[in-house]
Amino acid sequence: MMRLAVLVLLGLHGAAAVSHTLQYFYTASTGMERFPEFVAVGIVDGEQIDYYDSVSEKNVLKQTWMEGVRDENSITDIRRGAQQTFKANVGVAMQRFNQTRGVHVVQQMYGCEWDDDAKEVKGFMQYGYDGEDFIAFDLKTQTWIAPTPQAVITKHKWDNNKAKITQAEQYLNQICPEWLKKYVNYGSSSLLRTELPSVSLLQKTPSSPVSCHATGFYPHRAVMFWRKDGEELHEDVDQGEILPNHDETFQMSVDLSSVTPEDWGKYECVFQLSGVKEDIVIKLDKSKTTDIFLISFLSD
Repeated sequence: MMRLAVLVLLGLHGAAAVSHTLQYFYTASTGMERFPEFVAVGIVDGEQIDYYDSVSEKNVLKQTWMEGVRDENSITDIRRGAQQTFKANVGVAMQRFNQTRGVHVVQQMYGCEWDDDAKEVKGFMQYGYDGEDFIAFDLKTQTWIAPTPQAVITKHKWDNNKAKITQAEQYLNQICPEWLKKYVNYGSSSLLRTELPSVSLLQKTPSSPVSCHATGFYPHRAVMFWRKDGEELHEDVDQGEILPNHDETFQMSVDLSSVTPEDWGKYECVFQLSGVKEDIVIKLDKSKTTDIFLISFLSD
């Protein structure tokens, strides 16, 4: 028989940090007939804001609130220039790795994260080749990090290019956060909305792990964890990924193994959502068990 603990809402407390992120992804490839040689995508807080590829050679907005925010003709020109640069980068990378044919991909991810609470900005700029890290910019030291020998030549070249370093530092520390704040302001009705989830504890058998499952929350910036006697657990915990639902909300699970009925009262599942000050806290209660396993905390 399936067994479960009745979920008891202990109360709402704490606060989830509010942060916003602007990310751009550039992908250049060779050897893939049905895939564009170059693709560029912009993302704000997990929502795609635009798209460009080498087939159409035109930047396309993906959010109505982005209309009129910037000069899209200029953005298209920038993406076309990046397309040519990245096409050359694929060839250079292939030479570095002594490759003459095959499917190969060069990727760049850059952008920034702004923390409303800490008033701090974190910039990032990194490149990858064939799914592996190739080179990344260290904003604190303002130097380039080369995790692979084939990137050392690029590191030395870019470290000696003071203009490139200054440009990267200014973009990541100043320009990127300014645009991020502007995007969040224009898209506030979408980006700042919050939806609390339905949270359930699930267990197939008395000896199987207890799964804390949250679904229907928005935005995707959320964390969920188990704690025992008030302390967060890191062992015997299996953290699942945040997955999309069909209605543009999200779901996630975190499993707790090695739980005995005698200790149920010591465990709590905690869910935190960005933009919401209160946590959802659910306790395992040994004294209230039934043969039917599905009791949920439902948001308003």
